[in-house]
Amino acid sequence: MKTQTRSVILIAAITAASCLVQAQPSAHYVPGVEGIKAGTLPPPGIYVRDYNVFYYADRLNDADGDKIATADPEVLIYANVLRAIWITDQKLLGGFVGVDALIPITYKSIEMNTPGGTFDDSTLGVGDFFAEATLSWHTDQYDAAIGYGVFVPTGDFSANNPTRAGLGYWTHMITVGGTWYAGENRQWSVSVLNRYEINHKQDDTDVTPGQAYTLEWGIGYAASKTIEVGLVGYYQQQLTKDGNSTNDTKDKVVAIGPEVSMFCPKLGLFTSLRYNYEIIAEDRLQGHTIAITLTKPL
Repeated sequence: MKTQTRSVILIAAITAASCLVQAQPSAHYVPGVEGIKAGTLPPPGIYVRDYNVFYYADRLNDADGDKIATADPEVLIYANVLRAIWITDQKLLGGFVGVDALIPITYKSIEMNTPGGTFDDSTLGVGDFFAEATLSWHTDQYDAAIGYGVFVPTGDFSANNPTRAGLGYWTHMITVGGTWYAGENRQWSVSVLNRYEINHKQDDTDVTPGQAYTLEWGIGYAASKTIEVGLVGYYQQQLTKDGNSTNDTKDKVVAIGPEVSMFCPKLGLFTSLRYNYEIIAEDRLQGHTIAITLTKPL
């Protein structure tokens, strides 16, 4: 069992297990934050990226994707995440060596009916630290990137309160992504980003969350030198059941939506705005994700 009581199980089912936004019980990584060119890392240089992620849901689904009417959840989550990226001039296997790190500040408000009564709480806190090493390649036809990173359980964690920012366990994350370009001056792009997470045992519960796979994709069109529009989406699936659990249910979510990205030459600032609507959700919340991302070369 994920926790000791039925009421806590229901609460845990709606929590995010992500360093950015808790939206899924087994994954630290929250989907939907990278967008049109999710599979592309920037060229050599130092960058600061600021993610602003909003998640809202008023529906909790069972393992068949049907609404649990008695739960009546009202969930609002906001995360501000600063990420430092350094892509060096050094090469390995023809790719540029890079490192990056981030830490989130997260506000979570959860109200929900459980068999033990109504759960209603909100918390503002610092989440789990993440650091990563990457390799990235760039040609006229495509970009590609791979990475290995670790989520460290530095955030405040509570087994009985899903509004806390920390998740209470270490996670290894392997990343493989790429972007393919077509048309005059690379006007069209198709991008995919794959994440695979392997989790360690969670503090206080002695439960090892199941391994999780995330796919983000995007199709982009450069309307001008400074504006790009497109369609984006994500798929996230728990692949193995939680350790020590007798429950074989594995959560899943699928989402799709639009994105617009802009570059301001005067400020040297890249800005992207995307919206993802979750069209399928099983054993978890079904809601809406809005992400505003600012990237500034230093």
